[in-house]
Amino acid sequence: MQRPSDLGRRELSRGVIIATHEEGLRRLVLHDEGCIQSMLGIHLTNNDSQGLDPRTQALIRLGGLVAMGAAPTSYHWAAEAALDAGATAEDVVGALVAVAPISGLARVISATSEIALAIGYDIDQAFETFNGD
Repeated sequence: MQRPSDLGRRELSRGVIIATHEEGLRRLVLHDEGCIQSMLGIHLTNNDSQGLDPRTQALIRLGGLVAMGAAPTSYHWAAEAALDAGATAEDVVGALVAVAPISGLARVISATSEIALAIGYDIDQAFETFNGD
């Protein structure tokens, strides 16, 4: 029997408790890996792909997200995962360049500011201080 204090709460696999549908939506938007795994059964950090090292796999995931036109939080997650897996900032830029002919330049340009922030470069601030020389 559900107690009144438990109304509106549900427990997902592995003990993640979502209090409301609003909280579930917030966690999805924030790319909460535990929530995504519990709610959708998707293991975002599964690096068991045959023949791919974690660095390469993370860069491919980033390219796929750019090609799809994903949400900014997904770009941040993927770029940070690539850096954590040993990719360099140059590797991340290389992934953007590599995916551009397939996904289209507009998708890459749209994603660039968010990905730059994730690797520690604030393009907007750089343009504000750029004097054109």
